[in-house]
Amino acid sequence: MIKFILLMFICSNVAGNKCKPITLPISEFKTYHECAYFGYDYSSILLKEFPIEAVDEYKMYTAFSCTEQKTI
Repeated sequence: MIKFILLMFICSNVAGNKCKPITLPISEFKTYHECAYFGYDYSSILLKEFPIEAVDEYKMYTAFSCTEQKTI
């Protein structure tokens, strides 16, 4: 059986700031499609929750990946 693990980070385009991992409500998915869709959808939700001023000042963005993992 295969599952997909979502890893997501909040990042800044300001020099010296590093990406930081985000704790997710769901991180395991049955298909790549579900994982990728959730990643994009949750990214949008996160950026809408941050104050506009913070997003603009720190040039915030999200980055994520869906990694395939075989289960026993």
